Amino acid sequence: MPEYGAGGFAASGASPSGPTAPEGEDDGSRAVIDVHHHFCAPQWREWGEARGLVNPRALPPWAHWDAESALALMDRAGIATAVLKPMLPARYESSAQLREAVTVTLRAAVEAVEAHPGRFFFHTPLFLDDLEVSSWALRHGLDELGAVGVNVTANYGGVYLGDPVYDGIFAELDERSAVVDTHPHNLPAVPAGAGGTGGPGAGRPGEHGGPGAGRPGEGGGPGAGRPGEGGGPGAGGGPGAGAGGPRPAGGRPGAGGPPGVTVPGVPNFLCDFLLDTTRAAANMIRNRTLDRFPNLSVILPHGGGFLPHIATRLEAFAGSFDPPVDPAVVRDHLHRFYYDTAGPMSPAGTLLATVDPARILFGSDWPACPADVVTDVAVPALAADPALTPALRRAVNRENALRLMPRLVPA
Repeated sequence: MPEYGAGGFAASGASPSGPTAPEGEDDGSRAVIDVHHHFCAPQWREWGEARGLVNPRALPPWAHWDAESALALMDRAGIATAVLKPMLPARYESSAQLREAVTVTLRAAVEAVEAHPGRFFFHTPLFLDDLEVSSWALRHGLDELGAVGVNVTANYGGVYLGDPVYDGIFAELDERSAVVDTHPHNLPAVPAGAGGTGGPGAGRPGEHGGPGAGRPGEGGGPGAGRPGEGGGPGAGGGPGAGAGGPRPAGGRPGAGGPPGVTVPGVPNFLCDFLLDTTRAAANMIRNRTLDRFPNLSVILPHGGGFLPHIATRLEAFAGSFDPPVDPAVVRDHLHRFYYDTAGPMSPAGTLLATVDPARILFGSDWPACPADVVTDVAVPALAADPALTPALRRAVNRENALRLMPRLVPA
């Protein structure tokens, strides 16, 4: 067992329980498919420790995954199947070392799948700040190992999903009709001279993304998420958090953001992560990513961040994008994205009023989200949400995920 009990079930000996649907109603609450399950492989930790990349005592609790704790949480929450989102939070010295880390992690994911048939599936992690490794990782994971999708970070050094610099990778994914699972990270610095309402002195040299800002390894780009930082639900960002690979050709200057929290006393995962997801979605809308790559299925975590709440704002001011966007494009993308419920999710009524109900997926965010929050807050809230009929709840709990990824056959 790791030194941290991920939620404490294995350590405490708590017996599995879980949500129960009203008699006669099947809402899928005992056969849930979880599409947001963080996976920091024990084998990766050992590999990183042996190379001086990882200090196990400094890693946050979410980085201490083990199958026993995962299955205990799943049984208690009624989760039949979990899709593993690999996390590799370290600073890598080279592309070769990053590739080795991905190899170790994917091998561990395959072992988890084989040891527990039907309980685990996995995504392959991409690092869009290293396009060569990403191309190899998607081919190795999707084509050779049976991954059901890929997971990426909302921004890499301030270059957000949807940027043309990623078009080559997105084209490879589009050819495979891939599921692209996204995750937020720390917000990048504000580029020098950016418009908006910055106060006096905003964008001075060395500040907020000006010359000298965003040193390699800081903020939301490569190297972000140093061991021991963050630690709240979703902390650690996407698979590339901490990766120190080279920036993509054509990447913009001023990348990266300040280390640590943006607002003292307010952990980044509480607010900034939701904005990071919203920015990525807005940039994909601006660049018409789903039109240019129509075979992609993009999952936005945490109910899409702020996106459902500002949907009418985006439509009303669609002409403010550069170049301007037709409001119909905004609406179309809102209905084509997928959204997971990790968070716990915002009220379902807001989401259902904005997006296609067939695009909402269950997500626990475990172990970044503590087990007690999953079982005592998130799952009961979903079960009791008056906006969800039993049929809609069943769709969110499992049917939508099965439609998106047919290989996810619950155990």
